[in-house]
Amino acid sequence: MPVKKEPGEMSAFERKRLENIAANRAILTDISVTAKKIIPDKARPAKPAAPKRKSRGDQVKREPSRPTRMSSRLAGIEADNETLKRKLEVQAENQAEVAKAKKLRVVNDLNLGDIVVEGKKWSAGLDSLKGIVRGAEPGVRTFTEDDVRETTDKSLKDLRQRMGGLKLYEHWLPNDIKITPQRVYALGLHPTEDKPIVFAGDKEGNMGVFDGSQTPPEVGDDDNPVTDPEISAFKTHSRTITSFSFSPADANTVYTSSYDSSIRKMDLEKGTSIQVFAPSDIDTDMPISALDMAHSEPNILYFSTLDGGVGRYDVRAPGSEEIWTLSEQKVGGFSLHPLQPHLIATASLDRTMKIWDTRKISGKGDLRHPALLGEHESRLSVSHASWSAAGHVATSSYDDTVKVYDFTDASSWRPGHDISAKAMEPKHKIPHNNQTGRWVTILKPQWQRRPHDGIQKFVIANMNRFVDVFASDGSQLAQLDGEGITAVPAVAHFHPTMDWVAAGNGSGKLCLWQ
Repeated sequence: MPVKKEPGEMSAFERKRLENIAANRAILTDISVTAKKIIPDKARPAKPAAPKRKSRGDQVKREPSRPTRMSSRLAGIEADNETLKRKLEVQAENQAEVAKAKKLRVVNDLNLGDIVVEGKKWSAGLDSLKGIVRGAEPGVRTFTEDDVRETTDKSLKDLRQRMGGLKLYEHWLPNDIKITPQRVYALGLHPTEDKPIVFAGDKEGNMGVFDGSQTPPEVGDDDNPVTDPEISAFKTHSRTITSFSFSPADANTVYTSSYDSSIRKMDLEKGTSIQVFAPSDIDTDMPISALDMAHSEPNILYFSTLDGGVGRYDVRAPGSEEIWTLSEQKVGGFSLHPLQPHLIATASLDRTMKIWDTRKISGKGDLRHPALLGEHESRLSVSHASWSAAGHVATSSYDDTVKVYDFTDASSWRPGHDISAKAMEPKHKIPHNNQTGRWVTILKPQWQRRPHDGIQKFVIANMNRFVDVFASDGSQLAQLDGEGITAVPAVAHFHPTMDWVAAGNGSGKLCLWQ
């Protein structure tokens, strides 16, 4: 006879679930309060009226994939056994449905309190594969204290000493800060300057949020056991999260893009996540590889796709997206010029970095595209192209170089400006091992978008388990390290204004330098 529960009795599982929800809500509330300090209410711009909805071209409908059929002979079925034949067909159909379900994106609005990733004690994942990457020499420095000591330029030496003086977060080792269950694929630092708030997305659509100001409680006895850091964890996408973008108009708004073909908007204050863009046909597979937005256009989202497209979408006008085919192969990374947002730099599997101008768009239908101003071809595929505020473009490529291009005169370019072949040549080529292999997220340079010191600098991970810091003239400023880094911190980002650097690795662990 089953045991009857007394009224009000709660299972341990339910109690733990409610505790996780309460903890996440408390963290989001704290982040929301901090975020509000960026833009005072009086200084917030009035919400502009939504433009008229544009007509949308007909979309090409793709036939759903059919289940794989197997011949009766190979399956060992007698020709007259119709029952077994039908059973085999049903199994194939079921397998196809399961595969299709895995790709379905999350279309509903989500309450973050209801999508907590339970437990937060995630498996180490790829720990056993750390360092098994071609050409990597874990722990071997490519920039040393001797390089700093021998610097003759005083200003450069001072900058190197300042950047090299950044220290790894001291309260927990990186292996203790498991920000996502699986491999970190995307990272973002919230623009608030009050404290480091790191957002990370993994290859399965999970999001983790870490408050870098927290400290562990006093430990040393049974009443104060060692605790893990508090991390808010949510499942907001069904496939890999590829980018984070923070609204310049509302510090509580965080946009995310994903291989599940969608862009979602997370509201830190309300504790919600809503889908703001996805193809109208749920069967259309359009994996989004990157997302960006301009400080001067807070309602316009730009995104790239794995089938070679770059799109523009106004969040105030559903159905307003326009997608241009800019490459026959994957556009793995792109960015907008922070001060000239009509300029787009794309990096593609076709080995090129290209500069486009959206002020001049020509062509009709599928041939419609912005003006191509210039392009540069590398020996192998280009992974990412990142604009600095001053007009430099940094790229990473599988030819084992980081290239820096100088377009600091971009503010004087007229619509459709033609960049000469000479001007498209990189100013600096930095030897850099970019052979990530299968288990390490692709290395991409990321600029400090609005540096307080006015010095243009960017970070990129180093396969020897460091994070490299470079200036726009190609000189290396620092090689960040610290105790407890046991895997390549492949996804590295600068805070937009502060000298804070965060990086995530293949096991979902986080490094944070301040």
